[in-house]
Amino acid sequence: MSSLHLLALDASSSACSAALLRQQGSQRECLARFEMTPRAHTRRLMPMVDDILAEANISAQQLDAVAFGRGPGSFTGLRIATGAAQGLAFGLDCPLLGISTLEALALQAHRRYHFRHVVTALDARMGEIYAATWHCLNDTLSQQSDEVVIAPDHFRIPADETDWVGVGSGFTLWNDFALGVQTRMTQHLIDLEPRAEEMAWLAVRDLEAGLGQAAHEAQPIYLRNDVAWKKPA
Repeated sequence: MSSLHLLALDASSSACSAALLRQQGSQRECLARFEMTPRAHTRRLMPMVDDILAEANISAQQLDAVAFGRGPGSFTGLRIATGAAQGLAFGLDCPLLGISTLEALALQAHRRYHFRHVVTALDARMGEIYAATWHCLNDTLSQQSDEVVIAPDHFRIPADETDWVGVGSGFTLWNDFALGVQTRMTQHLIDLEPRAEEMAWLAVRDLEAGLGQAAHEAQPIYLRNDVAWKKPA
């Protein structure tokens, strides 16, 4: 595609972020906003969108696609980002793409630190983590294990590599991981959060692969089946 404006939103963690990827010919650039905003996602997300559209000097009507962090992550945060993204995509009649928060986290770790073999883990509360493993090369990710919600001491990593690196808030539970997992990780970083910036790049990949959905079809991925969302009184 020669021209593209794709907006990505994320509120899956304590952070809130928005990004606009724009393409003209073979040139691509991404404008992004990121804030640590616990319990303020509803108040901050759409102002971020307005700010980023103003910087790009375009209107929402010029967007070609919308993406969102579809999870796993904070239940309330996922609902906020999903609802905002669905509303935009429905109003604009454009494709909607749900992007894995764990894959976006792996791409961030690869781009920022050049890690090749990444374990992404987010704190799922209740003594559990959301986790998956990835091989990363030249901005291309290959998923090595399914996304799971699991107790850290039950989590295992593939046996084919020795230089695994862990990233994400799930590693605040480092002492609860099995010794066999700990000894095969060269390091772990707890301060990386999923960001809309990486989601935008992944969404372009998926859009080009024909994976865009109608607004009503895209849904968050919670992994937990026993969570029920209740509207605050």
